[in-house]
Amino acid sequence: MIIGMLIFRDMTQLDFTGPYEVFVQIPGCEIKVIATSLQPVAAKGGLRFIPDTTTGDAPQLDLIFVPGGPGVGALMQDREVLEFLRHQAERARYVTSVCTGALVLGAAGLLKGYRATTHWLSLELLPIFGATPAPDRVVIDRNRITGGGVTSGIDFALVIAGEIAGADTAKEIQLLIEYNPAPPFACGHPATADAAIVDKVRRTRSAIQTARLEQAKRAAALYC
Repeated sequence: MIIGMLIFRDMTQLDFTGPYEVFVQIPGCEIKVIATSLQPVAAKGGLRFIPDTTTGDAPQLDLIFVPGGPGVGALMQDREVLEFLRHQAERARYVTSVCTGALVLGAAGLLKGYRATTHWLSLELLPIFGATPAPDRVVIDRNRITGGGVTSGIDFALVIAGEIAGADTAKEIQLLIEYNPAPPFACGHPATADAAIVDKVRRTRSAIQTARLEQAKRAAALYC
């Protein structure tokens, strides 16, 4: 089974590396790291990744995966990437994303009529692409599998491991990576965080979210 993981400038590295750590341990799976060129790709914060292949040369994938991050605004306008995703989705067994990678799937027209999730700050953008937003950590709707914000990528990938290789294999992977989260604060989601903290995060991100809303509207108008 070939898993293709898209990378792009200013992605959130944990959106990528969390699922990658799980995917590489699924028996019988081959991972392809894909970008628009073979040049190193700098994630948000500067960590660099080296692609295996390009969007133009990638083989047909069984699973296509898109992470999120600040760079999704530009990616939603990238015709080459969107065409690549549409083409791959025609025959892929699974079409997937984590965090705001769902907005890129949406911009490619791949979430219309599907339930999906994304980072909680961007859930309200999914209907622009004809998707039904769901606040769950991982959402499966037919062959579309989407994960919420950043750290949900590990949960998301373990769900996929269970789908591909069975629950026992997914459990073994979870144990091997000692995925046993016990966060020091009950502040990982707006449903449990203090209202004042949620409000502060919304205020500090308001300009970014406003820009992302406009980017999503432009992408939907052009490509959906």
